[in-house]
Amino acid sequence: MSILQKIIEFFKDINGQNPSGRDTRDNSFRKIEKINAARVEKNLKYRFKNFENLITALKHRSYVYKNEQSGVNSNERMEFLGDAVLDLVVGEFIFNKYPNSREGQLTQLRSSLVNRNALAREAKAMKLGSYLLLSESEEKSGGRARLSILSDAYEAIIGAMYLDGGIKPVRKFLYSNLLQNITNDTFNFNEKPINYKSTLLEYTQAVRKGQPEYRLESALGPEHNKIFTINLYIDGQALSKGVGSSKKAAEQEAAQAAVHLLKSK
Repeated sequence: MSILQKIIEFFKDINGQNPSGRDTRDNSFRKIEKINAARVEKNLKYRFKNFENLITALKHRSYVYKNEQSGVNSNERMEFLGDAVLDLVVGEFIFNKYPNSREGQLTQLRSSLVNRNALAREAKAMKLGSYLLLSESEEKSGGRARLSILSDAYEAIIGAMYLDGGIKPVRKFLYSNLLQNITNDTFNFNEKPINYKSTLLEYTQAVRKGQPEYRLESALGPEHNKIFTINLYIDGQALSKGVGSSKKAAEQEAAQAAVHLLKSK
C-alpha cells in the first residue's frame, strides 16, 4: 500500500468511514454501556441474568438515533412495561396498607406516588442521571437532570427488572425505596386535596405572568380507558407536563409539577 493510500485509510478510520473504524467506535460505545449498567446494577442491589435488559433501560432515544440504531432499541418499550408493573406493585401496596380507603382515595394516593416528580426524585436519589445513555446534544441541553427523562428511565428500569426476574425483585426494590417511608399516618384522606390549578393561577396572577395554558398533547387508548397527556405553558413557554386518566387529572398533575418547579427556583 502506498503512503497516499495509507493516509486516505487513516482519515477514513478517524471519521468512522472504515469498517475497522466503525468497529472501534462501536466497541467504545459498548464499553461505556456496560460500565454504566454495572454501576446502576450495583445501586439496584439486584443482579441481572440478562444484562442487555438493563443496558436497554438506560438508552434514551437520542442515543440510539445518534448511533444509527433502531428506535425500538431505546428504553421506551421498557418504560411502557415498567409503567404497568409500577402501577400494579404500588396499587397492591396501598390496597393492603389502607384497607378502609375507597377506590377514589386509593387512586389519588397512587397518583401522588408514581407521578413524574416522585419518580424523578427516586431516580436522582440513585444518581441515575449520571449513567443514562444520551446523545451529546441531549446531555448538553440538561437531559441528565430533566424530570421527564429521569422518570421515564426509572420506569424503564422497573420494566427491565420485571422482564429479567419477574415481580418479586421489583416488589423488593420498590418496597425498600419508593414505598419504604409510607406509614398509616403519611396520608390523611380526610384532608381536602390541594387544587394545584387554582394555586398556580393565584401565583401567575400575583407575579403578572398571565393565565396558565393547558394544551392536549395526546389521548391514547380505547374510549373507556384513555390516557391523556397535557402540556402546561406559562407566558408561551412550556413549563411542565401531566398524564392522567382524564383531562382534568392530567391538568392537575401538570399544575402540581409547575408549582413544585416554581417553588424550587
